[in-house]
Amino acid sequence: MQHNTESTTRITTPDLADDRAQWLTLPGCKRVLVVVHTEVYGRRLGDVLPLLTADLRLQVYFTIAPHAFNAGAARAVPGPTPDGNVLTWEQALGMRFDLVLAAGSQGVHRLRGPLLRLPHGAGHMKLSRPADGRDPGAVRTVGGLGRRYLVRDGRVVPRALALAHRDDLARLRRYCPEALPIAEVVGDATHDRIVASLPLRRRYRAALGVRHGQKLVVVSCTWGTGSAFNRLDTLLPRLLTELPRDEYRIAVLIHPNVWSWHGIWQVRSWLAAAEQRGIAVVPPDTDWRSLIIAADWVLGDHGSVTLYSTLTQAALLLARFPADDVDPTSPGAELAALAPALTPSHPLPEQLAYARDIRPAMLYDQIARRISSEPGRAGCNTRRLMYRLLGLGEPACDPSLPLVPLPAALWETGRNRVAA
Repeated sequence: MQHNTESTTRITTPDLADDRAQWLTLPGCKRVLVVVHTEVYGRRLGDVLPLLTADLRLQVYFTIAPHAFNAGAARAVPGPTPDGNVLTWEQALGMRFDLVLAAGSQGVHRLRGPLLRLPHGAGHMKLSRPADGRDPGAVRTVGGLGRRYLVRDGRVVPRALALAHRDDLARLRRYCPEALPIAEVVGDATHDRIVASLPLRRRYRAALGVRHGQKLVVVSCTWGTGSAFNRLDTLLPRLLTELPRDEYRIAVLIHPNVWSWHGIWQVRSWLAAAEQRGIAVVPPDTDWRSLIIAADWVLGDHGSVTLYSTLTQAALLLARFPADDVDPTSPGAELAALAPALTPSHPLPEQLAYARDIRPAMLYDQIARRISSEPGRAGCNTRRLMYRLLGLGEPACDPSLPLVPLPAALWETGRNRVAA
């Protein structure tokens, strides 16, 4: 398949080594490259970008890297595209940087500059695909932590590997021990932003259009054949027929990779009948974190959204969980052993009530603690690591990560406002 890596307009990039440097207003800035492989990866990198703002010593560039799911990646690039700091992939390959940030592995070995690899999900749950053209026949490893993700031509590619939890070190020791010297446990910025935003739950619900007394059910689907998306054709009709429409709001969160591969028109077409009857199909550029904070129930699968939901007040049910594709030592696998599973043999209201009633007795807090072993410190730890790689002293202020933004309304006067 041909991947479109030329979606941005070619621009002239000044280089201090040539005479175009005369046009710079701030010469001598350290160059930071943010590598956006997919929309998901880009938004994960967006969590740490506030740690680099307001520093006149830095010039930040963005580029969209080759990837099967890079359709839609431009939505994760801050500001207008094209813009003066958005480079084509070829331009990025031709420049030298003082720091490269990436959440994916494809092509990053070709970039010039110290690479900091960040996680792109929670808990390193998913195993690598059984058939991977980059390393055919290889034993399945934990996604992001195996040699196929970290080593190229016998060399560890990243200069530093940021991890969310100390437990990840043991898995790295198993799957890629040569990367242990460059690994550093910094915590999870998404975890910290969700926890800090929990007091805003009522504001998120009001912004979404959930009225007083209504309940919000969020259906979360990751991508791939084992995702809950493959069950929507039976699950959504059940939600519509068994839950009173005036008492419940229903929203579907779909992994951006599904939108990227199948196309926005096709996904909306598949779910058009549900949308017409009031189910909100959440656009891929919506910040999903506000949905799970606002939710009364999350019906999920083996995606990161389900695991992050353990941080919230939501009661959890598993709509699907393909155990063969999940690391059995991961927090996601532990969650699957505890959370109730949806069944076709009992009415949905009864199952929702069951999940709500047992929520206080579940050990979800224990599972949530496995997402980050540095709770509340991801900003501090990540900024320290980035500035160490840059060879600069940190700004003389405490690092801070923004709260989850208020979402756009999904419902208004009983009607779904999501545009087709």
